[in-house]
Amino acid sequence: MNRVGIVGLGLMGGSLGLALKKLSKKYYILGYDHNKKHQKEAQELNLVDKIVPFQEIEKCDIIILTIPVDAIIETIKKLEGRVSPKTTIIDFGSSKAKISESIPKNLRKNVVTAHPMTGTEKFGPKASLDELYTNKIMVVCDIAKSGSIQKKIALELFKDIKSKVVFMDAKEHDRHAAFISHMPHAVSFSIANSVMKQEDAKNIVALAGGGFKSMSRIAKSSPSMWEDIFRQNRENLLEAIEAFQKELDMCKEMIEKNEWDKLHKWMSKANSLHDIL
Repeated sequence: MNRVGIVGLGLMGGSLGLALKKLSKKYYILGYDHNKKHQKEAQELNLVDKIVPFQEIEKCDIIILTIPVDAIIETIKKLEGRVSPKTTIIDFGSSKAKISESIPKNLRKNVVTAHPMTGTEKFGPKASLDELYTNKIMVVCDIAKSGSIQKKIALELFKDIKSKVVFMDAKEHDRHAAFISHMPHAVSFSIANSVMKQEDAKNIVALAGGGFKSMSRIAKSSPSMWEDIFRQNRENLLEAIEAFQKELDMCKEMIEKNEWDKLHKWMSKANSLHDIL
């Protein structure tokens, strides 16, 4: 039986615990979170088999870091010289290049850097879902830098939670993630703030339809987590925001000039996105 240590018992870590507990003959789940309230909730919700101090996590066969990206870098450095050469460390950070580059040389083969393309706007242990990872993409980055044992163990675990693995270079991942995930979060935060500055609460409740709710939903995401992601992927995010701003300015200009045929064609071009999705 593999002893799995999950560091961070919020949505991602708690959901992972639930998914692995379905394979109780294969995995024994230990959990750690610096937040005492999260520890208590995770135990009450049976997200892990046991809550332990961080020192016990270091002894696990598999250590999975489902914490903010800055904390991932610090935790991996903390593990240097304190884990077995056979230990598999997996991080679930939403940006990959800086994490991959910061891993100590002596620990590099132990680490598999991954990003599950899943989640909700909710956070904390109570947000956990047992099928959060089912049929979702798991991007695995810089896999050639990981050891053969660690590759095998990580890929088997991803298969066990029914994720679909895609391999990618870390820098390539970060650029794509900036456009597909990080910039949309910045837009959603902006939409929420712009509306709250113009409308009172009663009007928002009365008039907010499905479109506004869909666009603003991810503005409920954790500010602490997304501040770290924006910081780590700053250059790519700025490029993505500039590309979005260019399109928004184009839309504004067409409306100002009453160029309705041109606007219609611009909208139709955007419709083609759903031929891909």
